[in-house]
Amino acid sequence: MNDVSPIQFSGTKPPQQVAFHRLELGQIMTIYGRMVAAGEWRDYGISMLKDVAVFSIFRRSAEHPIYRVEKRPKLAAKQQQFAVIGMDGRILKRGSDLRQVLRVLDKKLIRAVD
Repeated sequence: MNDVSPIQFSGTKPPQQVAFHRLELGQIMTIYGRMVAAGEWRDYGISMLKDVAVFSIFRRSAEHPIYRVEKRPKLAAKQQQFAVIGMDGRILKRGSDLRQVLRVLDKKLIRAVD
């Protein structure tokens, strides 16, 4: 009988990727749902890369994201791991508590009524 096993190269590991946890995604989807109901947002995209997970928010699906919610665990000790970034690349809010960071997007829903 031949035992066939995969070849293991020394020092190689399967690629790791950063992802949002279920609770984090739930917090993001809560505000996303409110903004969709208000007619402000229309589409989203999720990217899970080696160093960062990104939730991109679009006004229309054919344009650049108006906001990005990023999770960078390697920055947890220094600059905090969560950030909301605007269309122009400016960091609107950064922190270690996702709920607090997402509040910057809640403020976009509040507007004067005539």
